[in-house]
Amino acid sequence: MLLSLDDYKCQQFDEAAEKIMAEPQNYCEFDSVSDFYKAAWLNEFPKGTTVLATGLDDGAEEFYAIIAFKSQYLQIDVSDKTKFSFKNQQGNVITTLV
Repeated sequence: MLLSLDDYKCQQFDEAAEKIMAEPQNYCEFDSVSDFYKAAWLNEFPKGTTVLATGLDDGAEEFYAIIAFKSQYLQIDVSDKTKFSFKNQQGNVITTLV
């Protein structure tokens, strides 16, 4: 049986994102973008994952982040409401409001 490293990484991404989607309220409290980039849970995503964030600094009250690997992503959008959107390996998009 051949195992694909890409398939393994896609599965690893889904597992990390599903953990966050199960309890999103535990993953949306940051004082700065720098705090977000220092979050230990980001290390649960596979090597090669792209992480981008904006907001919070310079007095901004809104925050936006996207964590992506290949076609999968986890978006965190904090404004009036906090919204998490997750696109898994199968292409299904799940959205949760906190």
